[in-house]
Amino acid sequence: MISDDYLRYPKRRYGMDHDRYDWSMLHTRKKVAWPNGARVALWITVSLQWFPLDQQGKPFKPLGSLQTAYPDLRHYTLRDYGNRVGIYRIMKALERHGLKASVPVNAAVATRYPSLVQDCVSRGWELLGHGLDMDHLHYEGMPDESGLISRSLSALRKFAPVRGWLSPARSESRATLDLLAAQDIDYVCDWVNDDLPYELRAGGRKLYAMPHSADIEDATVLIGMHHDEDELRDQLIDHFELLYAEAGKEGGRVMPIPLHAWVIGHPYRIGTLETVLAHILRRGEVWPATGAEILDAWKAQQ
Repeated sequence: MISDDYLRYPKRRYGMDHDRYDWSMLHTRKKVAWPNGARVALWITVSLQWFPLDQQGKPFKPLGSLQTAYPDLRHYTLRDYGNRVGIYRIMKALERHGLKASVPVNAAVATRYPSLVQDCVSRGWELLGHGLDMDHLHYEGMPDESGLISRSLSALRKFAPVRGWLSPARSESRATLDLLAAQDIDYVCDWVNDDLPYELRAGGRKLYAMPHSADIEDATVLIGMHHDEDELRDQLIDHFELLYAEAGKEGGRVMPIPLHAWVIGHPYRIGTLETVLAHILRRGEVWPATGAEILDAWKAQQ
């Protein structure tokens, strides 16, 4: 016999199963206007990551993790290529187009390669927190998440202010947002359910989710889905063209281009990035900006 309360769910209600943000459909919101009458805010992010050679993979191994028996030098050195070579190729490509980037940086990169982080800062690039390294994900019940976030941000704030955060593999526990808010983070990139920023409730204050796509990032398309570089090019251009058309009728949109130095920074791939950037900039009515600049422009209109 099933008890009377078996099918009763005390929290059943209309809406979502959390209270982090209010439900809102994009097309019903107030139109956003970007600086200089731009339709689209172009937001380029370039992740700098470090995968430990003795990676444990708890609670799971993120995309790009080491794969073979220890020591997996094949994959370790391929990832390290991004921090030694690929990132500088990306810097040159963006400089040719007069662009800057936001850079999610593992604290381990800042500790091991401080000159690399300084090179990013000297170019006016924005630093984002990106956890300790790619073997320290965030998950429910993890030990000392607060300390991990504090150490990660402290390593970067030695170089420049840090307002944004992208968790390794976009991983979060139920406490992550509250802990980030306590560390004076303004925006996070883990929530990929919009084309504009929106408010989050965290730690008794407002945090903001930025539209950092997981579907069109280079690692997802080229490594995870095994598509080729032409497909990445077409997907990024198609993504931009639809946002551009929508923005002409419904107000500004954000076009993220999420990159990884160890993926797009190879000689045979960098041309794909340059082709996409040239296409976007030829369109006109595009505002290249960092995540913090986009957030500030959006907040000023709310």
